[in-house]
Amino acid sequence: MKDKRNEVLARQLLDYSVGLKKGEVLYLEIKGKETLELGKQIIRLASERGATTFWYYNDESLLRQFTRSATDDQFKSLASLHLPLMQRADAYIGLRGSDNPFDMADIDQSQIDKQNSLFYKPVHLEERVKRTRWVVLRFPNNAMAQLAETSQEAFEDFYYDVCCADYAKMSKAQDRLFALMDATDKVEIKAPGTDLSFSIKGISCVKCDGKRNIPDGEVYTAPVRDSINGTITYNCPSLYQGTLYNNISFTFENGKIVKATCSGDDSKLNKILDTDDGARYVGEFAIGVNPFILHPMRDTLFDEKIAGSFHFTPGQCYDEAPNGNQSSIHWDLVLIQRPDYGGGEIWFDGTLIRKDGVFTDAQLEKDFSKENLRRADME
Repeated sequence: MKDKRNEVLARQLLDYSVGLKKGEVLYLEIKGKETLELGKQIIRLASERGATTFWYYNDESLLRQFTRSATDDQFKSLASLHLPLMQRADAYIGLRGSDNPFDMADIDQSQIDKQNSLFYKPVHLEERVKRTRWVVLRFPNNAMAQLAETSQEAFEDFYYDVCCADYAKMSKAQDRLFALMDATDKVEIKAPGTDLSFSIKGISCVKCDGKRNIPDGEVYTAPVRDSINGTITYNCPSLYQGTLYNNISFTFENGKIVKATCSGDDSKLNKILDTDDGARYVGEFAIGVNPFILHPMRDTLFDEKIAGSFHFTPGQCYDEAPNGNQSSIHWDLVLIQRPDYGGGEIWFDGTLIRKDGVFTDAQLEKDFSKENLRRADME
């Protein structure tokens, strides 16, 4: 059964997400031993399609050995090895299933900053994100099930429902929300500990429908960089750079985070926000719409798609929705507005468009239902 589901997922990644063609080059990054089974399916199917795959194994237990003591020159040298390979690639698939997501927790923040700015930014943010057709996904190993506080068997069933949703239908469903966001100037958001306002006028909107992330299910744009005022308090835990953060709260003045707190010691949080000038400004605002994901599982790729949520992201903006903010970080932080998480409202130009996680447009809510987006071939 798992082999069949891996094959369905591999076909979706190759045919729908990156559209791999004969003669093209695929760059495949595999993190975590259990992820190898899906990796094998991808390499096999890519080869049958006449593509050439460059693959390599990587996970945080290996990365920490390099990052903990590498110099600037070593980070640059690593980038110089990977960048030509990424430049050759037409498509990239990142399979992420590390055994221990906390393997980087005790690495000095200055070393992680160097890893981000000297390796990850030139190879991934500047080359992979901007030039290749790419998709990134997690894999349902036991470590991931533990973070979700469920059994691995139950988590696998949930995972394949989510990752093998009918993303072509989801794309059509997103058209109405895209049009609504694209026509909006002023956004107001209210929730417990949150009273925020900003403009998205003139910033492009983008549908996320299985072409970049699996799972997927969001429509994003960016705030006008200096337009944000007020306070936001996130209610979704965030595992970032090996540290788990809870109850993050930001206060904004004219776009800049002037106060940042979280549960416990917030000094590490503020060090991240001091990484560079753009880290205290926001590069993305997105509304999550995947009905198969309802609760946080301390994994950003899933949590940012939660139905009834939105995320508001300090750091780098995307070229597809540019607001001019540049940074070596991009930290998707999530606020869920369904009643079981305290409720909340989103207003566009004075009109209530979502209350307590439910769209006020009944057709929009129906389009994003599980019944509409479940794939028949996963039964």
